[in-house]
Amino acid sequence: MQLAIFDLDNTLIGGDSDHAWGEFLVEREHVDGERYRSANDRFYRDYQRGELDIFAYLEFALEPLAQLSRGQLNNLQREFMQEVISEIWLPKAEALIGRHRRDGHHIMIITATNRFVVEPIVELLGVDTLLATEPEELEGSFTGRVVGEPCYQGGKVVRLQQWLAHNPEYRDGEKWFYSDSINDLPLLQQVQYPVAVDPDARLRAEAEARGWPVISLRD
Repeated sequence: MQLAIFDLDNTLIGGDSDHAWGEFLVEREHVDGERYRSANDRFYRDYQRGELDIFAYLEFALEPLAQLSRGQLNNLQREFMQEVISEIWLPKAEALIGRHRRDGHHIMIITATNRFVVEPIVELLGVDTLLATEPEELEGSFTGRVVGEPCYQGGKVVRLQQWLAHNPEYRDGEKWFYSDSINDLPLLQQVQYPVAVDPDARLRAEAEARGWPVISLRD
């Protein structure tokens, strides 16, 4: 059985939902604006360079989930989808997913962004499986800690292998992976059909050197 795998941020949507969520919290004054924005931008620059300390970032990014009530978070999540994600929606991404679905492929998104932020985006895209960084929950509340392997760089390979161990019918089937980021090079190297989507400069250079397709889903 065949598996079509997609990164999310800057691949299927025209922006980074993780960074945008931080900006959204600043605008809503749920975090210390100046301090939080500065750290959010610094971590994002580290990510773009492929140098992010994922555990330091998650300690920072998951803290607001633990500080706000679930009711507050659910309301913010709805507003974030309506006001932010709707503005960076890519119809060509939906069309690409649709082509894979018509071909009978299982559709997976694998993303470093935590599940709370991305789950409603993924639901709207109608994806079969989501592998995301998992924030810990106890008795319905977030703790600010992460569960298991963060879904970042080589961690995406680990998380996919764990999923395949429980879904062995996909292990030997053909696999596509679409991504914009040099951080996803480990997984791009593992699949039969790697595709660079609106790639950053480093991934574009890798794709051109390796003869991988380079496509755009932007208008």
